[in-house]
Amino acid sequence: MSILTDQDIVHRLEKGTMKIDPFRERNLTPNGYDLTVKEVYFRAPEGKVTIGSAYLEPGEWCLVSTEEYLEVPHDLCATLWMRSSFVRMGLIAGFGLVDAGFKGTLTFSVSNPGPVRVALPVGERICQICYQKLESTPQKLYEERSGTYQGQSGVTLDGGKKV
Repeated sequence: MSILTDQDIVHRLEKGTMKIDPFRERNLTPNGYDLTVKEVYFRAPEGKVTIGSAYLEPGEWCLVSTEEYLEVPHDLCATLWMRSSFVRMGLIAGFGLVDAGFKGTLTFSVSNPGPVRVALPVGERICQICYQKLESTPQKLYEERSGTYQGQSGVTLDGGKKV
């Protein structure tokens, strides 16, 4: 597998063979793109935070949805990496592979095992997505294999349940 560079990403976006919406030039990295926080969901009592900042207390867990709607082409998959600024504050995230053919926003968990309260500002860049070229075309894309979260928008719970 090879990783797409900033110019590879821009070229594919211009050709319409992949999608990042909204796309912001400032979010490009040399080998990826920084995704931003749209929603932060706590089971209780806060509920969903969509403006300002959500605060993650020590030992607390939440779900985060990205603002960007993505369309991953059939010849790519992607990995997510927490931005080092949040890692340095003690946060960890639960990321999975973004499959070939996935379309939608992303939802992932963030935990604070550290000793201090950490702010998660809505609109802040939280993680980097890195696209990898597949060696061959999958026989079936994400939608055909499971597709549970295909087309999701906003925080989505296990099994595709919208909050």
